[in-house]
Amino acid sequence: MILAGPLLQRYFTDYLTAQRRLSPQTLASYRDTFRLLLQFVQAELKIEPSRLAVDQLDAEIILRFLDSLELRRKNAVVSRNLRLTAIRSFFRMAALHDPECAGTATRVLAIPMKRTDTRLLEYVSRVEMDAILNNIDRKQWCGWRDYALLLTMYNSGARVSELCALRTEQIGIVKNSYVHLHGKGRKERAIPLWPSTARILRDWLRENTRSIAFPGIRGEPLSRFAVRLLLHKAVEAASPHCASLKKKRISPHTIRHGTAMALLDAGVDISVIALWLGHESIETTNGYLHTSLALKEKALAKVTPSGSAFKRFQPDDRLMTFLASL
Repeated sequence: MILAGPLLQRYFTDYLTAQRRLSPQTLASYRDTFRLLLQFVQAELKIEPSRLAVDQLDAEIILRFLDSLELRRKNAVVSRNLRLTAIRSFFRMAALHDPECAGTATRVLAIPMKRTDTRLLEYVSRVEMDAILNNIDRKQWCGWRDYALLLTMYNSGARVSELCALRTEQIGIVKNSYVHLHGKGRKERAIPLWPSTARILRDWLRENTRSIAFPGIRGEPLSRFAVRLLLHKAVEAASPHCASLKKKRISPHTIRHGTAMALLDAGVDISVIALWLGHESIETTNGYLHTSLALKEKALAKVTPSGSAFKRFQPDDRLMTFLASL
């Protein structure tokens, strides 16, 4: 009997960290997956995690765990698939290092990813973002910070984790101001700033003497939950002045989508938007093409409406007329 505990220790300390060198964010996600899985197995099988054998983590119990994520925890299918990705990764390593686990690993690896519904991405428009920013009280220190943070988020399209970890030395207030982001998958990118954003950040950095760009009251980095909370308060304050905000569920990622849509509607190439957002694959960015109504309206304007007379091409200069007469 091969215990799961030693293999899990080897998985996190050697395989993921030393061999694959995954980012801290990915490690945290995989860690949370196995914490949830071991708690579920303990409740279902009444086995302490330290005494759990690998063959007891069979496909049946994994499937029950995945179902519980959706039914009990109300996780979306995307979250369910992310948990399965982490579990598959562990069993691939287990089969490689301990052939006795190969049978169990093969059955777990055969568990399919669940297909998801493709929905239009929700995003904030420029009018909605202006309403959110204009209704933040900047007389208080926290208000200044919130305004600078949300403006930077919309300008850069940064992920909330990137802004929480942002340090003052990553902000360049020069002739061509920029913010240097450390993104997902250890990718770095520099994003230019509007002059208005640069002015706000310059004023904010005079007030904030800490190394963290957007700290909490005690100087510690803000958590993602704290950013969601301050955004929720800002949206509540802006809703009476912008009715469309009442119909939307605004999150930091919704603002990131708003940045992408603003770039797309301005005519920026989709590959540039992928670089701007730090997407690993342009396929991820293609979702914004499906969402952009303005882009589809421009395409529709080039098509002759049904039921109207079809217009033949008419040369508009003498050279074209001469060539047509030959």
